[in-house]
Parts: sequence; structure tokens; C-alpha cells
Amino acid sequence: MGKHNMVELQDKLKQLNKETTFYLNEIKKLISTSFNNNELKLISYFTYTMNISHEKESESLIIGTYHIQNIGDKTINSPYICLKLSPNSPFHFSGKYITKITNLAMKTNDAWERLNNQTDKEEFWLKPIGKKTIEPTQILSFSNFQAKWIPSESYIGSIMGFTYCDEFKEGIPAINQINVSGN
Repeated sequence: MGKHNMVELQDKLKQLNKETTFYLNEIKKLISTSFNNNELKLISYFTYTMNISHEKESESLIIGTYHIQNIGDKTINSPYICLKLSPNSPFHFSGKYITKITNLAMKTNDAWERLNNQTDKEEFWLKPIGKKTIEPTQILSFSNFQAKWIPSESYIGSIMGFTYCDEFKEGIPAINQINVSGN
């Protein structure tokens, strides 16, 4: 790797660290102000790591988790999520979810069930199987999903998250999203 590329990579890492610090500070502010308000509040956000290949025909990978945090002091009921991939994204999405036709033995308490049609490659509507509520201060997570792609040509893609529940039927977008692009 050339000196110029190394400096560019270090600059990108510094920028990502600044963004992460900003998001964490925003979450802390929301948490600290919400507990005194006697309100119904929640936030959702992604944490993730990437392994991006800069060689054609080598697989790139994102491993992520989508978190829903109840930052209010009232219970959140019947939570479910939508993870939406941008149109024409290069991603092959997978995760720990089951469908209505999945073997009952695979239905564990930490599993999620896919609600929409499996042929839909852009939207993944999921609900937790063993969790009907999110109590104040609790976090519910859809853990370790994967988005894989092979950068055989220029690519751009994003993953957006939305949280729904009985109290927020219109949904609440995640405070961040996952974006990648390259050529």
C-alpha cells in the first residue's frame, strides 16, 4: 500500500471515529434527558463492522446489529423492525431469522421471524419471537446480520432501519444507516 493510500485510509478512519463518537454522545444525551420526562421514547441504531475488499471478485462483508433502546419510562409493546436495502444495492442479506415454514425446533427465544415474503430482497420485516415488550432502559437487538457483495464493478448501497410498535405505528427511523460505495 502506497504512502498516499495509507494517509487516505488513516483520514477515513479518523472520520469514522469522529462519527462514532458523535453518535454515542447523541445517544447519551437522549438517554440522560429522557428519564426525567415521564415519556414514551425509543431510539434505534446500527452498530457494524466492515471487511471491504479492494480486489475484483473478492467478497466484501458487513456484520451488523440493529438495536432498539427504550429510553423512556414506559413499556414499548409489540416491537418489530424493517431493514431496507437501497434499490439495486449489491448486498446479499442474511441473518438469524426464521420464516413461517421454518422447523419449530429452530424457534429460539432470541430468534426473529420474517414477516414479509422471502422473495423480497430489499425489505426485511422482522419481529422478535420471544420478546413482546421492551421495558424502560432495555435494549432489544437483531444481532449479527450479514450483507455480502463482490465488488466486480462500481457499487453503492445502503441499509436503513425503521422501528415499529403499538405506540409508534408510523415507525421511527434509526439514527444512523449503513452506507458503502466503491469502484
